[in-house]
Amino acid sequence: MKRKSTISWIIKVVIISIIASMVFTLVSTEILGRAGFVVSFALLAAFIIIGIIFDIVGIAVTVATENPFHSMASRRERGALESLRLLRNADRVNSFCNDVVGDVTGIVSGTTAALIAARLMISLNTENILFQLLILGLVTGLTIGGKAVGKVVAINNSTAIVHKVGISISYLKISNRKKN
Repeated sequence: MKRKSTISWIIKVVIISIIASMVFTLVSTEILGRAGFVVSFALLAAFIIIGIIFDIVGIAVTVATENPFHSMASRRERGALESLRLLRNADRVNSFCNDVVGDVTGIVSGTTAALIAARLMISLNTENILFQLLILGLVTGLTIGGKAVGKVVAINNSTAIVHKVGISISYLKISNRKKN
């Protein structure tokens, strides 16, 4: 039974990854096609930040323990049950956050950076490859550096991070119930 569940999860992750990649790429190319450089760089920053945030959540869920959330759940604190559900599915949450969202935003931010660099080179009427390498290197450094800092934050604050995510999920559940 476990093997069938694992295979089903892998298939879901692949499908979600494909769809997420297509959506992020579509949004990126649509915005980049019409936007100026300020908006383009803001979009690029958003992709980098989203990747870092999801990386933090994935790590926090992996290292946090259930004990504090049992206590919170007994006191009926908002988000405690959702936090326990996250922790009990840590492998899947980590895979979704780090592999699906983190990797997809990493790939799309690289593509976005390349498109911005190409547009800048055309705008400045230059063929200097150093310019493009500088932008791509900066994006790579910000992404990797941000994730490195994020890992430290996630490890040192895992309980608080998981609880905040649990609270957010509880509010989303309420919002969805009100719509139905």
